Amino acid sequence: MRTRVFGWRWRRNSLRRRCDVVDAWCVLVAGILLLAGAPLAGVAAGWRTYDVGRAEAAAQRAALRPVRAVLLADTPRAVPAAPGGARRSVPAPVRWTGSDGRPRTDLTRVPWGTRGGAVIDVWTDARDRIVRAPAGASAVCQRAVAVGLSTMVGAALAVWIACSRLRRSAERRRLDAWAREWALTEPGWTRRTA
Repeated sequence: MRTRVFGWRWRRNSLRRRCDVVDAWCVLVAGILLLAGAPLAGVAAGWRTYDVGRAEAAAQRAALRPVRAVLLADTPRAVPAAPGGARRSVPAPVRWTGSDGRPRTDLTRVPWGTRGGAVIDVWTDARDRIVRAPAGASAVCQRAVAVGLSTMVGAALAVWIACSRLRRSAERRRLDAWAREWALTEPGWTRRTA
């Protein structure tokens, strides 16, 4: 019959060694960091990413302007097989009126099968060049959640690795101490003399 005594590493007794105390503290600190520290780090990183993303999107919206452009040519109707069923887009020429009132022409990505003459919304910068649209609220949220979850998993993994290495080192020292003690004790228990 085997009896397990919980908390023996915390109590004073003659069998407790220093490496047992280090091991117990390591497990306690790692548990607290895994249950509280890693999620808090993830939430903090997610909030920070969300705030920065919102500020960047607002700055982009202030610096860029949306314009209505007219598609100059038909895009191919045949849609190549897209991974995951995603609908692909193709570069096509569009024309719009610049901020100075002159007509501009450039390429932008439009869905396959769009007919010439269709009105497309594009974003332009101060030089009237077509640029990528500013990130929307959902993209900012998705990025913040991804960063938060990645930070939480990374912090938990770092804590687990550090605790594992510390416990492995303590176990190695414990086994070395047992070997030294046995080397001193064995001659008294056996008839062997080295």
